[in-house]
Amino acid sequence: MILAAGRGERMRPLTDTTPKPLLQVRGKALIEWHIERLKAYGFHEIIINIAHLGEQIQEYLGDGSRYGVAILYSDERQSGALESAGAIIKALPLLGKEPFLVVNGDIFCDYTFDPHFELHGKLAHLVLVPNPQHNTKGDFSIQNKALINQGKVQYTFSGIGYYSPKLFENLALQKMPLAPLLRQGADEGCISAELYDGMWHDIGTPQRLEAINTK
Repeated sequence: MILAAGRGERMRPLTDTTPKPLLQVRGKALIEWHIERLKAYGFHEIIINIAHLGEQIQEYLGDGSRYGVAILYSDERQSGALESAGAIIKALPLLGKEPFLVVNGDIFCDYTFDPHFELHGKLAHLVLVPNPQHNTKGDFSIQNKALINQGKVQYTFSGIGYYSPKLFENLALQKMPLAPLLRQGADEGCISAELYDGMWHDIGTPQRLEAINTK
């Protein structure tokens, strides 16, 4: 699942007329980089949630056939964007009963997505990265491959995670951020984590977009 429904407030005025996933990064729409990499690593069905200017995303990507994948849309336009956890809860009927990958639509990276990732009894597995300049305090830490909320060295959540549907069981469909669920899961010891030290960028502001396009 690619999360693509956000308003992109920090990216305004660019996102007043174009949804953030369709902004151009090195000559290609940001979301296309994800789709092509997911296809290359063996993913064949991709769920994309849409809200703000979502019809542009649908028109641009279509059913995914030109990328060699099947794209299904989880439409949040009527309710308004549901935030990350709410978006996943709404999309659960499309995601199925097996573990699934979720990727933020506003990152640019070369992480190796794994369609056969095993959670080994955990409810989720997060990919963390070294802290960028805009998040120097980090979000989580890692201890013996487990996600913990506070540790000697804090890292930033990359926006890439593998999840069991059980993490979202019995949760009401409503606007809901993901972070509180992850923090609770970390406290309960049911989330694993890894540190990824490769190329990763959060394309969250016009300045960061310009920087990535001039490298």
